[in-house]
Amino acid sequence: MATVEEPRKATLMNYVGFDTITKQIERRLLKQGFALNLMVVGRSGLGKSTLVNTLFASHLVDSKAARRPNTAEHHRSTIEIHNVSHLIEENGVRLRLSITDTPGYGDLINNQNCWEPITKYIKEQYSSYLRKELTPARERYIKDTRIHAVLFFINPSGHSLSPLDIIVMRRISEVANLIPIIGKSDCLTPEERHAFKDRIRAELDFHKIRAFPEREERLLNDRIRAMLPFAVIGSERNIVVDGKAVRGRRTRWGTVNVEDPEHCEYTALRDFLTRTHLQDLIETTGLVHYEAFRTKQLMALKESTTGSHSHLSQHAGSAVRGYEGSTTSLTTGPDGP
Repeated sequence: MATVEEPRKATLMNYVGFDTITKQIERRLLKQGFALNLMVVGRSGLGKSTLVNTLFASHLVDSKAARRPNTAEHHRSTIEIHNVSHLIEENGVRLRLSITDTPGYGDLINNQNCWEPITKYIKEQYSSYLRKELTPARERYIKDTRIHAVLFFINPSGHSLSPLDIIVMRRISEVANLIPIIGKSDCLTPEERHAFKDRIRAELDFHKIRAFPEREERLLNDRIRAMLPFAVIGSERNIVVDGKAVRGRRTRWGTVNVEDPEHCEYTALRDFLTRTHLQDLIETTGLVHYEAFRTKQLMALKESTTGSHSHLSQHAGSAVRGYEGSTTSLTTGPDGP
């Protein structure tokens, strides 16, 4: 068997031009565009829609307060899945942004197994992608609807996680990238917020809830994990602070500047989602969560196929043995051959 030698470093005598491959890849990716699929989970009134609109500097999702009253919402018996998609562009980079909301979470009289519609939807996107991937004449570019991150909003109670939140966060973290967020954190004082974050981090570790990013990747991720859960405030309104227009809110107690790190961790969450870990979220979804789902499905398919073949072989063997037995009885009867 021929052995493959290790490549030896060679010195170029003239310019070749393969260093332009990064620019070629960039042009191709810019032409193709990018996709980011987010899911928001949390009880009503925690500012989920407002934060999404604040993050992407555009009105993408209507909040519950802005929608017309719907009598069906008062009699909802299950969690619903609402999805909206937008195409946004920044400096020539096109991003297809999909936001999946889960109205009804935590608002039902009976919240037993309320996580099932959420995890079912996430797995359905994996299943749809797998079917397209296994199609013989598949598309050149498969539309990616897999959920890249789940923003889980925690009630700013200042005490601890609710049993329901613990169960649901654990279930979600098994199938998707989970990012815990304390909604409307201006309800807490800086001291209360710090103590609440410490308590939540301890509970996440105790209940083995895997929040993104994982511990395996150090450096930047250590700093991000130390900030989890992000304590944020959202606002779509501009206010003037020191002669500068910023996003924030005015109250009779003072002014809340969303982009001030002293007031909340909105800028850290925004940079994390869009400027430093956007590609990591997409890759982790494909290489970890989707790959685990894909492997499980293909193994189950293999076992079912092997089982059916074994079943057919057993039937064929029984038929052959029965045929051989009947032939023997015919050729060696009571009177001999």
